[in-house]
Amino acid sequence: MPDRREFLVGGLGVGAFGLSEYLRPRQSIRLFSGITLDQAIPQTFGRWREHPGGAVIAPVTPNSLADRLYSATLTRIYYPIDESGPPVMLLIAYGGVQSDLLQLHRPESCYPAVGLGIAQREMGEVELAGGGRIPSVFLTAYGQDRLEDIVYWTRLGEALPRTAAEQRSDRLRAAMRGTVGDGMLVRASTVRYKDAPAWPYLARFLSELMQNVPGRARAGFVGTQLARAIA
Repeated sequence: MPDRREFLVGGLGVGAFGLSEYLRPRQSIRLFSGITLDQAIPQTFGRWREHPGGAVIAPVTPNSLADRLYSATLTRIYYPIDESGPPVMLLIAYGGVQSDLLQLHRPESCYPAVGLGIAQREMGEVELAGGGRIPSVFLTAYGQDRLEDIVYWTRLGEALPRTAAEQRSDRLRAAMRGTVGDGMLVRASTVRYKDAPAWPYLARFLSELMQNVPGRARAGFVGTQLARAIA
């Protein structure tokens, strides 16, 4: 006859199964659809133009980490038309499903993995033309005699988490609602060209970029609420 311990273990197992079923996503939310990254990101906008030959739809190797993490990635290099500053490197990565294993990779993890250190990290915001603000992360990476300033944000469903902890919390809240969302990482960087970080320069670039993304695609980059603010 089963003893009390066996009943307890069995009850815990049933409870865990019930919780996992409760947290299983039942609805997918796609804020970026019906358009490609290449179509959504203009080659010329405001005072910026793409460097000739700079548009690269990064190839994805089947079964590679990038293949499992992202549905599409795009990298470009932009120059200010008035030559008032250095070129900006833009990277955008989109993931159709952000599950437990397939989470957006943050530069704080990616840069050290390729031998670059993180010299400075601050929480900030990218101000949009319509008055909205995108919760963002401002970084400075270093390697040998190079300093690279970075501004980036991530969108996970309708959330805009700035840390891995916020990202986990946002995913848990979405799971409790029975939803799983797509995700987007938007990153701009430039080699340091002055004594101070180039974060304001990069933030202005990203703000102007979002203003020139087609209206139907904006929610895919910044979420529904901020997309309305831009409009």
